[in-house]
Amino acid sequence: MLNPKLKLNKKLFDKDVELAPTRAGFGSGLLALGETNPNVVALAADLTESTQANKFAEKFPERFIQTGIGEQNMAAVAAGLAVTGKVAFISSYATFSPGKNWETLRTTAVYNEANVKIAGHHAGIMTGPDGATHQATEDVAITRIWPNMHVYVPCDSIEAKKATIASADITTPVYLRYTRDKTPIITTEETPFTVGKMQDFWITENPQATIFAMGYMLFYALVAAKELEEEGFPVLVVNAATVKPLDADGILRFTGHTGAVVTVEDHQVEGGLGSAIAEFLAKNNPLPMEFVGLQNTFAESGAWQDILKKYNMDIPAIKKAVKKVIKRKK
Repeated sequence: MLNPKLKLNKKLFDKDVELAPTRAGFGSGLLALGETNPNVVALAADLTESTQANKFAEKFPERFIQTGIGEQNMAAVAAGLAVTGKVAFISSYATFSPGKNWETLRTTAVYNEANVKIAGHHAGIMTGPDGATHQATEDVAITRIWPNMHVYVPCDSIEAKKATIASADITTPVYLRYTRDKTPIITTEETPFTVGKMQDFWITENPQATIFAMGYMLFYALVAAKELEEEGFPVLVVNAATVKPLDADGILRFTGHTGAVVTVEDHQVEGGLGSAIAEFLAKNNPLPMEFVGLQNTFAESGAWQDILKKYNMDIPAIKKAVKKVIKRKK
């Protein structure tokens, strides 16, 4: 069942569940920060409306910089503003930032631990019709390897707003990952969000496996858990909104009684959430694992729901991975 302590959306499994893109949470969170923190500044690279930075730009034009199609320039300017005491948020599609400007960010912002927040939008194969060139599926991998970096992947628009606001309290760089299309609202305003802490969204008695899910894919993991429960395969489902820093205590706690792990992500399985958890468990408590995500391939262009199915990232694929890892455990 859904964890009652977390005050999750009671209509989560209803057909009329509310939908919203996680990028909307970024826009609301950035605007809220602008209203409370005069040091917050925002930069965009010709994609102001798509990234929802337009809300901030309209209200605080004196604190907004439009760099045009120049993601490297945007990164360097943001780093310069950060070392003068500003909290600089930069936003673009994730394939362009942190993709295209990776080296500039590394040298100017990350290496100097400048207070720059990198908002990567239109991430994952969720971007669908825009095709492989715009489906950022390596962005978590290329950011989590940076020293002293934080990486947040909120599960819905409400958590996206909370993550955006929370990132301003971190003095080192933060990567925030957002998606384009509308996805189910999983949490509520009362659901707690703490940087670096995982939460068990689906709980059960005598779970046989633990599912760690990242971003909007958490919804599919929850639906899979509900169906698995009815089929006699009880599992835990954990929201891994903070990929870095990993919640070491949480991982050990949530896997201690299950002895098997499945990771679920709209990202390459190599270098993403699954890799991060596997690296940790390999050193602390090796367990059977299965990985749901892109398997060393780019995705085609098309409706993202169809693409999820084609690349074995949908609900049936999650259920299959759970049953497989439980069998391996035995």
